[in-house]
Amino acid sequence: MITWSKGRQPNLKRAIGFTMGWGLLLLLPSCGLWAPSEAQTGRPERSGEGDQPVAVETARAKTGTLTAALEYTGTTQPEHQVALRAQTAGVVVEMAVDVGDGVQQGQLLARIDGGLLTARVNEAQAELSVRQSEVAETEVAIADAQAVAAQATATRDQAQIDANRLRTLANQGAISQQAAESAELALINAEQTVKSAQAQIDARQQVIAAAAGRVNAQAALVDEAQEQLAWVNLKAQRPATVLTRLVDPGDYVPVGATLLELGDLNTLKVAVQVSDLDLEQLTIGQPAQIRLDAFPNMDTLTGSITRISPVANATLVTLEISMANPNGRIGSGLLARVNFAPPGDNPIVIPASALNHGTDNNTIFILEQNNGNTTVAARPVNVGQQHQGQVEILSGLEQNESFVVQSDKPLKDGQTVRSSILSEDSGE
Repeated sequence: MITWSKGRQPNLKRAIGFTMGWGLLLLLPSCGLWAPSEAQTGRPERSGEGDQPVAVETARAKTGTLTAALEYTGTTQPEHQVALRAQTAGVVVEMAVDVGDGVQQGQLLARIDGGLLTARVNEAQAELSVRQSEVAETEVAIADAQAVAAQATATRDQAQIDANRLRTLANQGAISQQAAESAELALINAEQTVKSAQAQIDARQQVIAAAAGRVNAQAALVDEAQEQLAWVNLKAQRPATVLTRLVDPGDYVPVGATLLELGDLNTLKVAVQVSDLDLEQLTIGQPAQIRLDAFPNMDTLTGSITRISPVANATLVTLEISMANPNGRIGSGLLARVNFAPPGDNPIVIPASALNHGTDNNTIFILEQNNGNTTVAARPVNVGQQHQGQVEILSGLEQNESFVVQSDKPLKDGQTVRSSILSEDSGE
């Protein structure tokens, strides 16, 4: 009989239990209590994964452009700007306005010393008076000559009567032939006197015509001198705002020197230089969005292209964009950032990956709701240009329609899907 010491009995029990446990594990498969694995049977497990909706990334159709909008910088300028220049040389004696002042048509802006021009006007007027007095004297002389001519004509007419009467008497023998001849000689002298008087009148008329011409010429000189005298008073030709002031009272200005620059700030323009490579995307009348760094909180302003220079300078072309100036708040010379929107209506633009799910590249999958399930429907589309992973959809897709951008498995028409967390509609 084998006896065990008390200290070894627990270890023996644990060893026997461990051996019996492994034996049971080996017997279970043969008894049918443990299902054989896929490796043992050679058949795949049926996990139900084929019935799960396919995960897809979706998006909503939106209009856009394949290329980024063109943006350039320029400065604001008045659409109508003029320089007030000196038309006569002299010393500036008055400046009535300063930068920022608004002016009205006809308002006095500056004045130049007109002492010399005033003297010239006075001299011209004095000379005109002399010329006019010459005309008056000649007119008096003509009147005297006309009186002499009238008297000579009357004398001639009487001599004609006397000569005719005495010739008749002489022919009748009542008087001598010598008396009749004397009367005829007196008639000839009277006719010569009339002709002389008429010649005097003609001469005086020529003199007065020349004097009248000198009067007209001198009157023109007076008008010119008065006009030049008016140049000393520089006035506004239209409502405007003073943009710059270049002189002060006491400054001497030559002819043509600029005193002030004026501009109408009701309408502004922004001149920008664009690359000639971008001209194809720009047209007259095309809208533009304008942002001003000086007013970061102001809404984006809208303008339009009003002029495209026909001449390029080192591959750069100057464009002018006109814009309204609400409340006249925007001044001249401010930095403006101009963004040009492409002309015409923008097509729908989608990722090019959305065209890779159909049987051809011109098919996309549209999301539909059927009995509470989300399914996809294959739809043919007409595509346009492609650029950097984006493609234009010209027809077949409406704005805001949901479509599949990409999926983790190939799709079939009518297949049930679910939106991934990357989808635009995932939060709906």
